[in-house]
Amino acid sequence: MIQTYSSTIRRKEMEAVLTCMVNEQLGAGEMGQKLVQTVKELTGCDGAVTVRSPAIALDYVLRALDIPKDGKVMLSALAPAWQIQTVEALGYSALVLDVREEDGLVPPELVEQGIKDGGRIFVLHEGMGVLPDIQAYLSLNIPIVEDISQSAFAFYPEEVKEGDAAAKPKEKKPAEGESQNPEDADDEPKGKRAGMYGVYAIFGMEDRDVVTAGGGAVVMAPGRREWSVLKRIAEEAPSTDLMPDMNAALAYVETKEFKRNEKMRRELYTLYTRAIMSGKHKTFVRAQDYGSTIYSFPLVLNTGFKDVKAYAQKKGIEVRQAYENSIIALRQESLASQCMCANSLLLRCALFPLYPRLGQKDASRIVKVLSTLP
Repeated sequence: MIQTYSSTIRRKEMEAVLTCMVNEQLGAGEMGQKLVQTVKELTGCDGAVTVRSPAIALDYVLRALDIPKDGKVMLSALAPAWQIQTVEALGYSALVLDVREEDGLVPPELVEQGIKDGGRIFVLHEGMGVLPDIQAYLSLNIPIVEDISQSAFAFYPEEVKEGDAAAKPKEKKPAEGESQNPEDADDEPKGKRAGMYGVYAIFGMEDRDVVTAGGGAVVMAPGRREWSVLKRIAEEAPSTDLMPDMNAALAYVETKEFKRNEKMRRELYTLYTRAIMSGKHKTFVRAQDYGSTIYSFPLVLNTGFKDVKAYAQKKGIEVRQAYENSIIALRQESLASQCMCANSLLLRCALFPLYPRLGQKDASRIVKVLSTLP
């Protein structure tokens, strides 16, 4: 059976974790610092801190922003359930917002209405690696926190001001002691990375996130002012809040290998997209090239989920609900009527296996199933 989820753990990742074990580097230490440095280099954020879970990351962000307890935290109905559980555990009220069917993102107009209903902060969950029109949210003038757990290292389009000459791609110089890899010379968009528009960003690294530490998260501060506040909170934090070096070692290697893995995911995504072109099911609308991250392959079904799941299972492929661990799944009874689109996607959006560890034989099986779905 081809599993829906699978972490890409190769020899490099294993050796990094084993080295920590042999050296008895079990607590937070050097590997966490190396992970932070790599994230800073790749994203351009001013500062970051590694923590043991995305829930702790959200706790730090809310403390840094110092939102009054009577202020509501706006969340996507398709965001992971830990977000609403964390918000409520910290004494805040959550305002859950519906999404658009074409991309699974919260429309800016619903955030605007949420502000009128008492929303003071919006946690932008960039689900399935799809990036939104970020300027539409920024124009609302409230703190935006980006959850880039599934959209890590994607690019927002570069903003070119009227009268400016077209920006030419800048040659990326290799780090000291590092040779230039020809594969790294691919043209990439020159805009900001995902996470660099919000006041803070949460880079979750749980087992099903696009980069995994086996558990944990990186809290990122794009600007110096925000970093100074976050840094003070991190310095006062108990050691039990911080990511252990074994987890950081795994995430460090996966971060360094991200581009290689993403290239393989994109190749699979292209094959899958072609396979569904003549069918009645569709995937989300997303930017081409590096304007999104290929988290997995969500398919919005035109028929019942159970029928598709049973058909795929007969062919040896596990298919799961794409949002089985979401807020709408946790609170379906109370939210279904006000988040109708999110509830529909919960019931109709299936996730097919897409990860670098898939071999050509398994990928071909999945493509055949996608092209013949009932």
